[in-house]
Amino acid sequence: MENRNLLRNLPQTPKPSLPVLVLSKLIMIVLPIAQIAIGVVYMKDCPAEHYIPIYLVVTGSFSLALAMLSCLPCSQESDEGDQGPLYKLCTTWNSLVSFFLFCWFIAGNVWIYSIYAPDYDPKAGVSHCNKTLYLFAFWTTTLCYILLGLMLVGGCCMLLCLCVLGKSVQEGADEV
Repeated sequence: MENRNLLRNLPQTPKPSLPVLVLSKLIMIVLPIAQIAIGVVYMKDCPAEHYIPIYLVVTGSFSLALAMLSCLPCSQESDEGDQGPLYKLCTTWNSLVSFFLFCWFIAGNVWIYSIYAPDYDPKAGVSHCNKTLYLFAFWTTTLCYILLGLMLVGGCCMLLCLCVLGKSVQEGADEV
């Protein structure tokens, strides 16, 4: 038995129910809404790097738009696997927005980490940044790296398990 057959024999994951989908979308839009709100409230409160609140507002807006667009029927492939022009348009748009968010994330990293740790005292002049604004931007960006690391470790563990399982299945087939 080849290793490719092992992947084909894995059971298909069931599609989540509507309440699970709705709940997951609601959870996914909490952070973008918070980013927009904090960015707008503290728009003029970071002279040390005035792009940080703009970064939060733009990231939150585009993430929210991406989450909302994923709810549209055109963004889901039909059960027959047909890919009509509307599906291709939605896929292209989602890819462009995701690429923009990736590039914007890199720019935000430069703006946020380049002034680490700013002076939080407004009396400091142009070198200060509002503590709530900066720490929110800092920790949401750092959270992305933490989640990326966890996904990489989880993916490596899954691949390791598949390799070990594949060898045991292959050895079992050789014995027969």
